Amino acid sequence: MKSMMKIVKCWIEHPARDLDRLFTYLYEGDIEPGVRVSVVFGKQKLVGFVESVEETDKTREELEKEMNMPLKMVLSVLDEQPLITPELHDLAMYMRDITLSTTISCFQAMLPAKLKPASTAKKAVSERWVCVTEKETVLTVKQLAAYQDIRDKGEMKYSEARQKYASVLARLIEKEAVRVFEKEKEAEAQAPVNTENKKKLNELQQRAFDEITQSDDTVFLMRGVTGSGKTEVYFHLAEAALNKGKQVLILVPEISLTPQMIERVSRRFDSSLAIYHSGLSEQEKYEQYRIVCSGKARIVVGTRSSVFLPFMNLGLIVMDEEHDSSYKQDNQPAYHCRDIALFRGRFHHCKVILGSATPSLESYARAIRKVYHLVTLPERINGTPPLITVTDMKAEIRGKGSYILSSVLKEKIAVSLEKKQQAILLLNRRGYHAMIRCRSCQETLKCPHCDISMSWHRDENRMKCHTCGTILPVPMMCPSCGSTAGFAAYGYGTQRLESELHAVFPEARLLRMDADTTTGKNAHRKILEAFGRQEADILVGTQMIAKGLDYPNVSLVGILNADEGVARTDFRSCETAFDLLMQASGRSGRADIPGEVVIQAFDPQHYAVACAASQDYEQFFVKEMAFRHAGMYPPYTYLITLTVSASKQEEADISAMRIKNALHGNYRTIGILPLLKINDRCRSRVMLQGKDLDEMRRDVRTFLDGEGRKIRDLRVDVNPLVLE
Repeated sequence: MKSMMKIVKCWIEHPARDLDRLFTYLYEGDIEPGVRVSVVFGKQKLVGFVESVEETDKTREELEKEMNMPLKMVLSVLDEQPLITPELHDLAMYMRDITLSTTISCFQAMLPAKLKPASTAKKAVSERWVCVTEKETVLTVKQLAAYQDIRDKGEMKYSEARQKYASVLARLIEKEAVRVFEKEKEAEAQAPVNTENKKKLNELQQRAFDEITQSDDTVFLMRGVTGSGKTEVYFHLAEAALNKGKQVLILVPEISLTPQMIERVSRRFDSSLAIYHSGLSEQEKYEQYRIVCSGKARIVVGTRSSVFLPFMNLGLIVMDEEHDSSYKQDNQPAYHCRDIALFRGRFHHCKVILGSATPSLESYARAIRKVYHLVTLPERINGTPPLITVTDMKAEIRGKGSYILSSVLKEKIAVSLEKKQQAILLLNRRGYHAMIRCRSCQETLKCPHCDISMSWHRDENRMKCHTCGTILPVPMMCPSCGSTAGFAAYGYGTQRLESELHAVFPEARLLRMDADTTTGKNAHRKILEAFGRQEADILVGTQMIAKGLDYPNVSLVGILNADEGVARTDFRSCETAFDLLMQASGRSGRADIPGEVVIQAFDPQHYAVACAASQDYEQFFVKEMAFRHAGMYPPYTYLITLTVSASKQEEADISAMRIKNALHGNYRTIGILPLLKINDRCRSRVMLQGKDLDEMRRDVRTFLDGEGRKIRDLRVDVNPLVLE
């Protein structure tokens, strides 16, 4: 019997906003919403994502006449099962609305690279397997043993069977007793042996656990000082969810935090574990996606994108270090992981735990207003906070001391080395020198593609742009004035710090962890595991070592250029600097060894530095909220930025002016503001600032659906975390 014609409406893979609408195709055969299809769009062969399917008894000719347009047929259906569950479909539509993005970009953000609706997506890797057939044949004793082994297992990897049975396997295939077939490679869900017993919660942890489990609220902000045992509370909550047959998602902000969390989860639970982060290959991500979709994975540990995995039965979502900016996506759609986690928590009727020693001001303000349920862990498990010393680097330099390592920090490093203890030194700038200037005209060497100074990397004797990645040799003459007098270096980065440490402490074993040393696969894990095995005395690194790491032998943390961040013009700069100082300080003295912290600052009286030194989050919150109120910045208002890119600044400014002239309401329209050139693209920004986010979103969406469709290279960011 011939199948009925299907009217198929789908989203087409194309970044243009004016194509962000449903297109109609026809298909004869089985097809479901949520699958990918191959279609002809114009003169191109593209991939589409099926939104809806409607059966009809009308012919193609009748439908074309009724709709008054020619209709094309779907070329093929690319998936056996829908990739997107009804929940994930609704999530994509929600994300499109709150981020003002295109629908297809939301689908693409939710899927691993091998499943994205894109014509260029790579195919999943296949593996060869063997299984027995029903054909009757005479077998030798060895052949029969191999045949029975494969039969008992149901199927076996060809490589495994070949290794076990060698030429016997070939004879079985020749006799057609065994056949070879291919199927997609699957990840083995990690089912580690339980090697860590359940830890008993202390009084404060138990109180937090009881408060969460006994409350009818669903969103909790757990503010616990560093070392207070938040992770152990997470694990007890996870165990309760697993015992109910539910799945658990534990989010961490950066890859550098993933290895330790994976290790702890592996040691603690014997449930199947999946991991998901940007350090995995495309194939590995796809395999992890599959085992979550199949339900084999009961616990997932991952970074931002793991919040989109196809869970069927979530019982708990934990978002550790919820304040971290890594949870915000830079590219379109510019979503915040917190919003997605809260959506999924509502759908699955499960609790969402937002944990941090330094919650974002927005989250803490919501907790004070009881939008979130606030739970606190005010004390360290060992009861002893680290001893913090603030060093005035202006005085140090006036006293002819080093501008890199203060005398106080040198003394404490020496003591740490003598006691066979470990130290962590944080400097949030990589490279050897921050910049180099011409000795004649004092101009800095800037990236030819960006309006940003390049950093000198001594080990390669190259200049690097940390924004676009351009690498250049140091020029023989100044590109600005033509002088050959040479260049002078200013500032310093992690490479320069490492060199200084080698000179002062030649016997010390050093490890450096920054963007330059973590480019290789599993580089984060290898460096951290080596430090955990105490193969190094000092770990030098950027902000990736400032949070979440737990090493019992670390007795000293040094924070260099601690107040550098507060001088930036962004309205969040003080909050970011305070978070970094608080988090980094918490790496010291987490076990039985007393901890010390040395904060080197040029402005030790700044409230971000002073509050971090006294470990006083509440005082910082009060002072920072006063600043935010004076400037009417978030959380007192909402922001939406619209940034246009073009090859020429004039073109970007013209488009930005069109945006500014079109948007007026009960909010401020600020701009146009030219921004620094990035990667040969000139940029200009318009910003909306107001108290009614729904009105602002509505007006921007109306503009984007109308005149805004004509503007290319437009990036919209709702509630941006950073303003350049």
